[in-house]
Amino acid sequence: MVLPHPERAWSEAGGIIPAACVCEADGRPWPLACGFAAALGLALVLLASPLRAQNSSPNPASSPAAAKESSSAAAKEETPPAGTSRVRVRVEVVDVPVTVLDKRGRPVIDLNKEDFEVFEDGVAQTIRYFSREVRQPLRIGLILDTSNSARRALQFEKDAASEFVFNMLQGRSSKNQIFLQTYDATSSIIQDFTNDPEMLNEKIRGLKAGGGKALYDAIYFACKEKMLNTGPPANTRRVLVLVSDGGDVQSQHTLEEALSMARKAETLIYTIGNAAYGFTNPGDKILELLAEGTGGAAFFPLATTPGTDFATGYFSQGQIGDTSQNKGLGAATGIYSATRLMQLADSLEAIGRELNEQYSIGYTPTNNKIDGTFRAIRVEARRKGLTIRAKPGYFAVSE
Repeated sequence: MVLPHPERAWSEAGGIIPAACVCEADGRPWPLACGFAAALGLALVLLASPLRAQNSSPNPASSPAAAKESSSAAAKEETPPAGTSRVRVRVEVVDVPVTVLDKRGRPVIDLNKEDFEVFEDGVAQTIRYFSREVRQPLRIGLILDTSNSARRALQFEKDAASEFVFNMLQGRSSKNQIFLQTYDATSSIIQDFTNDPEMLNEKIRGLKAGGGKALYDAIYFACKEKMLNTGPPANTRRVLVLVSDGGDVQSQHTLEEALSMARKAETLIYTIGNAAYGFTNPGDKILELLAEGTGGAAFFPLATTPGTDFATGYFSQGQIGDTSQNKGLGAATGIYSATRLMQLADSLEAIGRELNEQYSIGYTPTNNKIDGTFRAIRVEARRKGLTIRAKPGYFAVSE
């Protein structure tokens, strides 16, 4: 987005945001060039004031002709003298939070500006700003599937979500905020944005499963009604964390519409699949598309059966000779249940690490047209063997 205020810090997350302004007359940065221009303009006004006082009639308002002449003279004075340069300001800077992971999925935090390349619509861009630390606070939407299909998994999700909330907020003084949303046939905001982990966890503990499943509507609603109303994207990083099996049977919106709204809201989507062990789940592909289409990541902590030998104890919980492996999922105690909870919690912890250890890259796009089109962004690292996660692009629109 193009924000007209020239003094906002470039490093705040979002789409196109103001940078240090540039004087096109001589290419100097805003604080010097525009400050010089302002001082020069003030000097010209002060010098011209005595001359106007000497040449004005004793009572300029007494004659219509004199008033007309005075108005014409004022209009002429507003026209810049011949040979002077107009000061024009460029304020479009695209800010891109970037996550870098090694082959083991651990954040890489020792890279420099020279280690990155940025492309917009395939055209290389010059990185103007770079930081190893993203200072913008997070606005996180935690969306839990409470449909009938999630009934058996809900308690595990609630426990893992509670730990995630405490990790991301770390007390009521945190600048981060989280809202809690559930969905079945409809979407419900259970708790609005807050940095109070106790309040959120009280609401999480009270969640119950319902009926229906409208995933795309839930994402569309969260982005339109919540993320777009958090103020300029320059001020925050917007993230949805979705725990779901990826199924949808009754949304009014399509997957494409949900993705488009997430991009418009400049919101990353992190998905955690909650389908049971040992099952092929077509919804996993949907979760991957939602994550990859917005610059987030998809996690499938339950995709692999946790044990394959007698030493694990899993065989006694229905893993051999029983195609309904949900028996193990419903166990109230035992290694199986503990592992299931731990893997869900680990996925949420991995998301938290990514969000807390990002780089911030800023560039002025070579295509400076504000034409409403979507501009694709690609970030690459010159160091081999790294995985890069960044938002896939932005809409070139003014706020």
